[in-house]
Amino acid sequence: MFDRLSSLVAALTMIAIAALFAAMVGGDALSITILTITAIAAVAVLYSTLAAPVSDARVQVNTEPVVLPPRSLLHHPDFAQWADQEKEPLLGTAANIVTIANDAAIKLLGRHIVGADIRTAIRHPAATDWLSRLADAAPVETLSLADFPRPGQRWTMRIAKLSGTDRIIFLSDRSAIDAADRMRSDFVANASHELRTPLAAILGYVETLQDMNGEDDGPTRHRFLSIIDREARRMQQLVMDLLSISRVEADRFRRPTATIDLRVVAGATVAQLRESDQPRARDIVAELGDAEQPIFGDEAQLSQLAHNIITNAMKYGRPGTPVTVKLAREGTRVRLSVVDEGDGIEADHIPRLTERFYRVDEARSRSVGGTGLGLAIVKHISERHQGQLDIASEIGKGTTVSVVFRLATEN
Repeated sequence: MFDRLSSLVAALTMIAIAALFAAMVGGDALSITILTITAIAAVAVLYSTLAAPVSDARVQVNTEPVVLPPRSLLHHPDFAQWADQEKEPLLGTAANIVTIANDAAIKLLGRHIVGADIRTAIRHPAATDWLSRLADAAPVETLSLADFPRPGQRWTMRIAKLSGTDRIIFLSDRSAIDAADRMRSDFVANASHELRTPLAAILGYVETLQDMNGEDDGPTRHRFLSIIDREARRMQQLVMDLLSISRVEADRFRRPTATIDLRVVAGATVAQLRESDQPRARDIVAELGDAEQPIFGDEAQLSQLAHNIITNAMKYGRPGTPVTVKLAREGTRVRLSVVDEGDGIEADHIPRLTERFYRVDEARSRSVGGTGLGLAIVKHISERHQGQLDIASEIGKGTTVSVVFRLATEN
């Protein structure tokens, strides 16, 4: 206010001095009038350009920052776009009402969950109880949902708190991890059991032989030693099979690059078994043809695959019946199949035959020397070679086990 008034007074004073000076030097009245009017106009323009002052002390300037209400993340279009890209179920809630659900959540829980209360959308007692306690400042933690959404499955739920009552709920499927954990536990338990059984027999017969104190009982001693030898070989075979599975699993992501003639591999395996002292060695019938069957493969693993399939057929087929080994080209693929004429396998057992240590008839499997790992090894070798394993059986007629490989000549 003071700067503006002082500037105006100074300007008017200068105008008066200029007019007085003009009159003293002899300027006419018209010139003096024009000069005065022009000066007053300039002063008016100058006065108007100066900043307007505060009119009085009652006008106050609000210097406090304007605080806008927070914008909900759940309503941001980019959030919805990001949520739909997530592969696991994700839900956004406001005051316990589901406001957004990505595609995975809708697939798991149904489209009706949008707009529903989250405590009814996730129908699990533990989830309902936990979600009800969130208003009581319950600690944020990961909750396990057993038998959700179906028996035998397990999911986990965790919550991220946003502003106000907004929440983001994440659901994760842990069923596969739990199944793998159970499989590892079962594997260790079964392996321990399989090793303990022959070991107990060996120790028992060794102690009996020690207690005989040199008694002259040759037939009994020979029988005991034969049992010890058989059980020791059974343990050796089990250890070899365990190592085989371990090696195949370690290589499962490395595809074979060497070209192998499957006809040569199958023929060598058949010849080896025919020359063995196994009781059914003479029952093997080979129908391999004369044409080469080149595939990308690991020769040692393919030999083991053929050996396991053929020896299985020899063990479980009826004595005196043929065990037929066939090779047949099917377009761009080749099929290796082994057919026995045994008692057959019931359909309920077939999906589980490749599980480790699974046996249809445990007593019979042990009596013929099976470890319960033969077809599990076949499955892993087939998968590494991108082969398709198939088992078909008919009660009273026999079983056919086949693996289809892609020929190396095809891309």
